[in-house]
Amino acid sequence: MLIRRHQKVVILGAGLMGRMLGLQMLRAGHPVSLHDAAGPDADGAAARVAAAMLAPLAESAITEPCVVRMGQYALERWPVLLGQLRHPVFFQRAGTLIVWHRQDRAEAARFEGLLRSTQDRVPGLPPLQTLDALGVAQQEPALAQRFHQGLLLPGEGQLDNRGLLQALLIELQAEGARMHWNSPQTPATFERDEDSFVIDCRGMGARPQWPGLRAVRGEVIRLHAPEVSLARPTRLIHPRYPIYIAPKPDHVFVVGATEIESDDNSPASVRSTLELLSAAYTVHPGFAEARILELNTQCRPTLPDNLPRMRRCGPRSVQINGLYRHGFMISPAMADVAMAWLTQGDSTLAERLGVTLEEPAPSQPPLTEAI
Repeated sequence: MLIRRHQKVVILGAGLMGRMLGLQMLRAGHPVSLHDAAGPDADGAAARVAAAMLAPLAESAITEPCVVRMGQYALERWPVLLGQLRHPVFFQRAGTLIVWHRQDRAEAARFEGLLRSTQDRVPGLPPLQTLDALGVAQQEPALAQRFHQGLLLPGEGQLDNRGLLQALLIELQAEGARMHWNSPQTPATFERDEDSFVIDCRGMGARPQWPGLRAVRGEVIRLHAPEVSLARPTRLIHPRYPIYIAPKPDHVFVVGATEIESDDNSPASVRSTLELLSAAYTVHPGFAEARILELNTQCRPTLPDNLPRMRRCGPRSVQINGLYRHGFMISPAMADVAMAWLTQGDSTLAERLGVTLEEPAPSQPPLTEAI
């Protein structure tokens, strides 16, 4: 156990992980204060721009089985966590639909092979369902006669990322957390405060203290498309610009996919914007009359192996980082692992899910010459 009972907890970074852990610490009886470099709207957090899809099998094409297991775990935890909030948050588990155009069937076959390999390696995943043209039409009537084949990944889901961030903020304030906005801090600020334990959840803000942390840029478009109705997140397979389309309430759609190794947080490029919008239009022509609500960029905090981890960096501080593009998909798992490890000294859940917990290297005694 690293945190004493009722010890003060200081959380750096009030993005998704910071807010979730802050609330859990409060409910465990710890006084909590949060410091964030930006304001209460989470403008500086990657979580504000995300599509918030909860799709462990779909994401397995680009990640490791441990992340898939975290995603499985989180899918069951999200309804419990959301049910504890005062304000409702949009959440659904209607599955993920994968479609492709005929000329991309070879890429689709490769993608399906990756998913089936994951199902062989990770027990408990619902089996994917292959769809013909009729099956696609039955699952998504709006796509009838547009796609001749598809895959349905049952049980996967999504939620409203901004609604969740706001609901967590309301909960933190109601539970008595002390919020410090426009307050960029580092763990070093609290080194002399022996009464406080620091949890660093700053994402890219922790780069100076975590060598190897890098940014992966993504570009995301939010559209209002009254002429389009989709019941679930839909992914279009394409060898150069695969995209996802996540339908939110009131005919708002989040469209994205770009992955660029860069810490450039400037506005989206013309090329990326054209490719995302063109691909969305090929999924449904109703997107031609959609209105562009926002065109956003985000830099996701990513470690060299693209996997998340927690590390102890002092007697009264830990860092949590590297959630990459899987923040909403795995954050309940990471939060539960952190709570068990920090408050009970229990690493059982971390071992079961494959979350890396790093302890400081033991200091070496000085070498002495033999006399």
